[in-house]
Amino acid sequence: EPFPLPPAAAGFPFPPAPYGGSYQPSQGSDDDWDDDWDDSSTVADEPGALGSSYPDYEAAGGGASGRYRLSTRSELSLGSRGGHPAGHPHPPGGGGGAKSSATVSRNLNRFSTFVKSGGEAFVLGEASGFVKDGDKLCVVLGPRGPEWQENPYPFQCSIEDPTKQTKFKGMKSYIAYKLVPSHTGQQVHRRYKHFDWLYGRLAEKFPVISVPHLPEKQATGRFEEDFISKRRKGLAWWMDHMCSHPVLAQCDAFQHFLTCPSTDEKAWKQGKRKAEKDEMVGANFFLTISVPTGPGASLDLQEVESQVDGFKAFTKKMDESALQLNHTANEFARKQVTGFKKEYQKVGHSFKCLSQAFELDQQAFSAGLNQAIAFTAEAYDAIGDLFADQPRQDLDPVMDLLALYQGHLANFPDIIHVQKGALTKVKESKRHVEEGKMELQKAEGIQERCNIISFATLAEINHFHKIRVRDFKSQMQHFLQQQILFFQKVTQKLEEALHKYDSV
Repeated sequence: EPFPLPPAAAGFPFPPAPYGGSYQPSQGSDDDWDDDWDDSSTVADEPGALGSSYPDYEAAGGGASGRYRLSTRSELSLGSRGGHPAGHPHPPGGGGGAKSSATVSRNLNRFSTFVKSGGEAFVLGEASGFVKDGDKLCVVLGPRGPEWQENPYPFQCSIEDPTKQTKFKGMKSYIAYKLVPSHTGQQVHRRYKHFDWLYGRLAEKFPVISVPHLPEKQATGRFEEDFISKRRKGLAWWMDHMCSHPVLAQCDAFQHFLTCPSTDEKAWKQGKRKAEKDEMVGANFFLTISVPTGPGASLDLQEVESQVDGFKAFTKKMDESALQLNHTANEFARKQVTGFKKEYQKVGHSFKCLSQAFELDQQAFSAGLNQAIAFTAEAYDAIGDLFADQPRQDLDPVMDLLALYQGHLANFPDIIHVQKGALTKVKESKRHVEEGKMELQKAEGIQERCNIISFATLAEINHFHKIRVRDFKSQMQHFLQQQILFFQKVTQKLEEALHKYDSV
């Protein structure tokens, strides 16, 4: 369920998009855009999350644990479904409407992602619209198969430490993050609800692209240092994945979000409204994809199917191992913060008691030994503190990365579902041609449009693997470097203690 759809809001400024509702901002009108509609709600009290095949993971007990409650934040508003594109009225389940529905059956489940995403309407040839050059998304053939065309103007965007801001003469306070995109160099301030709005727009617009999930909302303790710095790290990963994606990075709504001056309320609302009125969503989104043409450019259906099945098996396994690693890292961090620290400090305390006992003998020649043992006690005490501080340096960043990837993995079942739906329609149409129920030309059209969805899906899979290798390489390097530094610090403490005995 990639579309977060809050129930219909009053005063909604535009009609529902074809095939599945539009993302509806949680406020009645633009005037309340300033309201804190994100700050008072938690993921927990949003309408039931439907359709994620990945269980929420809640770590048990302990100080450093319980860090992640992963949620796909999917809401399904039944009321906003079912708008039909003009000119293609048809009762659910086929019959009437476009001729093709007489032969290639319509999907009876109106809530299947294939239908909601507009994939079905597109494959059956019911989408029509004029695609401007700026809206075209190109898939090209790379060395590893289909890829999204690279962004010709790559950029990054830093998210600096958030500041607490107030309005209404201090009656209301909120946290704003400073964003500095490298391609403009102009800083803008954005609140979490702006990120949330953008996520909603993009998740609706791009049914075959994995839009990274945002770190969760939080109602209580939202101004606590720990929470703020953790959310900032989560947002930094999110931002990196947005900027690294050739399609998402160039999309209008994202560029508006990055570049619209924070002080220009009017420009912000205009861009926001423009993004919400975007017609290239649903079935029309697929019209914007341009794929390689000419001989050798059409994909072999069997091959596509086996690649997608292979990826499906991969994501399932990766999700299980990510959960497992997250759990283990959480446990390990908790043990270091509580258990290890306590144990080392116990040893330190025992050495200290020994040195205090020795001090009762007031002979001059034993003073050096007493001091050395007391120093050893302090060294163990300090090592206990090092253990407690360590997870922040190495395990936490690994868990931040896992949280981001668990969001991606929760997106892929829907993306794969759209692809599978298209392949099924092709198989059906081939059968109909053999049985003489459908003209070859129509079946070829269906196959051609399925080809477009296949190119896009394979390009997205390719991108996922590319970025995954990049991210896990750098994160594992960081983890091991930090571990080495940590043990060097421990060794240094022990060596210092050892030298104290030289002069005894």
